[in-house]
Amino acid sequence: MTNLEPPVQQPGHHRPGVTDDETSIELKDIAGLSQGQIVRKRFFRHRGALVAMFVLVFIILLAFTSVGPQFGSFKPGGWWQFTWNIAVAIENGGRPTLSLFPFTFGNHPFGQDEVGRDIFAVVMRGTQQSLMIMVIVGGIATIIGTVVGAVSGFYRGVTDAVLMRFTDVIITIPVIVIGAVLGRRFGISGAPVLALILGLVLWTGLARLVRGEFLSLREREFVDAARVAGARDARIIFRHILPNAIGVIIVNSTLLMAAAILIETGLSFLG
Repeated sequence: MTNLEPPVQQPGHHRPGVTDDETSIELKDIAGLSQGQIVRKRFFRHRGALVAMFVLVFIILLAFTSVGPQFGSFKPGGWWQFTWNIAVAIENGGRPTLSLFPFTFGNHPFGQDEVGRDIFAVVMRGTQQSLMIMVIVGGIATIIGTVVGAVSGFYRGVTDAVLMRFTDVIITIPVIVIGAVLGRRFGISGAPVLALILGLVLWTGLARLVRGEFLSLREREFVDAARVAGARDARIIFRHILPNAIGVIIVNSTLLMAAAILIETGLSFLG
């Protein structure tokens, strides 16, 4: 008779297409890799992630070194010859001087506007503002959403009901309208105030996702073991459950940052 039992994988044999390093990471091997080590190994082995990181770093360095950053009255210069708010004589009708074949950069690679301002310098200054808003909104919304979702999902009951109804109220606020009104009122204070306003209303989606993760994770055996060991609620939340939900938080934080840039662009268009 034919043996229909599946072959037993012997030690030292691996699945086709899977390297030894990948297998050791998946199984955490004998060395016992920490969560951080696993993330770092997978990240630096992922070509797409490395390319994306290189592009992001390049954009940040280009934006903040070309025309120089601006922090209130502190305005260090950059390597670019034109500034974003000073008009100069219009050259060549204001047309862009950037060319790929043959490659030439020229004095005004993105051209000039109708009054002579260099568009490249204006774009770099706008990129600085967008990056700053992205980071501030992402940080504020992530912190608020994580805390609200964690407390709601862990304690459930009345606490969950109150926090989720408060979240529902925040969701009903039209972000574009409230951002336009408050931006008009506090716009003179600059982009950080606008970022703060957006961060205070964009955390709701993350809070619901974190709540769902905590509702699931709080029933796991390692949480029961922590309770038996006498761990306090704060330690269980931040030491045991939160690290297991960090993947969802990171992914949605990046989506929050992208949404912040889109909303900021819409508000800029509306004035």
